[in-house]
Amino acid sequence: MIKSARALAWLLLVALVIVTVCPIEYRPHPPGFSVTLERLGAFALIGFLFAVGYPQHRWQACVLIVIAAGGLEASQMLDPSRHGRVADFAVKAVGGILGVAGAFVISRLASRPARACA
Repeated sequence: MIKSARALAWLLLVALVIVTVCPIEYRPHPPGFSVTLERLGAFALIGFLFAVGYPQHRWQACVLIVIAAGGLEASQMLDPSRHGRVADFAVKAVGGILGVAGAFVISRLASRPARACA
């Protein structure tokens, strides 16, 4: 499962880079989701997968996610049709960190011994 999570995390990060740097008219827009929720969810999923794939390196996963979020927002400044915003960076970074935190919580709960009901 760890190898699958690693591969999927990297694959999704690459896909996110491609979607971010492509022209805005080619960007997918899932119906029923706000752009902010899309960003938060995408980065949360990637953060979660990196934390599951690299369980001994969760802090590094957080750093990677924050750097990726910043890099993607900065890269949008290179295209006149796009705009990099601090608020968008914050949403992406928070989403990634929440994903890593979620993986940590789940792993802690899964490793606790089961309690007997009295």
